[in-house]
Amino acid sequence: MTTPSSALRERYLADSVTTASPAKLLVMLYDRLLLDLARAEHALTAGDRAAATEQLMHAQEIILELRTTLDTSAWSGAPGLASLYGFLLTELVAANVRGDADRVAACRQVIEPLRDAWREAAVAAAAAAVPTTVG
Repeated sequence: MTTPSSALRERYLADSVTTASPAKLLVMLYDRLLLDLARAEHALTAGDRAAATEQLMHAQEIILELRTTLDTSAWSGAPGLASLYGFLLTELVAANVRGDADRVAACRQVIEPLRDAWREAAVAAAAAAVPTTVG
């Protein structure tokens, strides 16, 4: 059963996604990826393999989306980023199979600086897009 407040929250999230710039969407994906990994790490530490698997599978879906939508001809670093995404996928599958919270934590440590860099780039792009007025 959907409550009025949860329906409003879902509507807000849907509106946020549909109106976000591509740069903001990228940051949102990274934020959710890190949330999934933190939850998976916690679940593994607590011995809840089912919850960890759910979070790790969602994290893998996000990485697949990031890798699939990456235009490797757009900039010189893109092929390296594509390779990093492949490495992260392999690590997350292995972490899930082995129930390895440390492996999940290591992936999170790789992804956090990437998310931070994309966030800074999104902020800079948004600031550059704001028209300045001459007074």
